[in-house]
Amino acid sequence: MVFANAGSLGAAPGKRDELVRHLTRRSDQLREVGCLLYEVGVNDADPDTVFVVELWESAEAHRASLALPEVQASIADARALLSGHFGGFRFDVIGSPLRDDGTAQAPS
Repeated sequence: MVFANAGSLGAAPGKRDELVRHLTRRSDQLREVGCLLYEVGVNDADPDTVFVVELWESAEAHRASLALPEVQASIADARALLSGHFGGFRFDVIGSPLRDDGTAQAPS
């Protein structure tokens, strides 16, 4: 089942754009381990926040990605750019009105 992780990362004052550049560096390895989508965005009304939306093949694929040396190094490098304020939510995707592929599943 597709797994979604959506969240916000507080950037240290004046570090938002640097954090965005860091988060948007190309990583073919993420796709190889099951990342279907990784989108980074900003809202100028909240200048010290970066928003991230991720879709993964499964929650397990997401968890496994966090153990990759490349991901661990990226997290370590990003720490200096973060304020420590985080938000978000995670969920299993049930379906979409944009697809007619029979993937909708009744919640258990």
